[in-house]
Amino acid sequence: YGDHRDLHSFPTRRSSDLKNFSGTIIMIRKLQKADINRVADIWLDTNLKSHSFIPAKYWKDNFELVKGMLSQAEVYIYENNQKIQGFIGLNDEYIEGIFVSNEMQSQGIGKILINYVKDKRKKLFLNVYQKNTRAISFYQREDFKVRCSGIDDATGEKDYLMTWQQK
Repeated sequence: YGDHRDLHSFPTRRSSDLKNFSGTIIMIRKLQKADINRVADIWLDTNLKSHSFIPAKYWKDNFELVKGMLSQAEVYIYENNQKIQGFIGLNDEYIEGIFVSNEMQSQGIGKILINYVKDKRKKLFLNVYQKNTRAISFYQREDFKVRCSGIDDATGEKDYLMTWQQK
């Protein structure tokens, strides 16, 4: 039935440099200094869209602070044909956030990013606003469980602590 060795050369979930079927190059890599403006813009745009229940002023007021913190954080970029389309930020086992550019949402980028960090950690946890039902559903599909609820001191909004454990 032919030689099946080529089947083993297909990219796996662990690959950080993949080619999809249309030949575009998809890469997950660490944040570089040159990425900060694009990543910060994605952070702001995504927060404004996903958290309409929080005044826009809150996100805009924190924009420069976040921009400054990005270079000190563990951030992985999702890039398609050298265009940054999303990122995930980690602080040890804590996911600071997953952000995908508005035009690229619901195309599997968040799942790729979360699987990438699942391969690097045995457990993960995060906070998510209770009103962000779309994000809660996403995390539940990715095997995160709600552990407890609380209040985000900075915004006064109710949130959940969610955790994931390697099986």
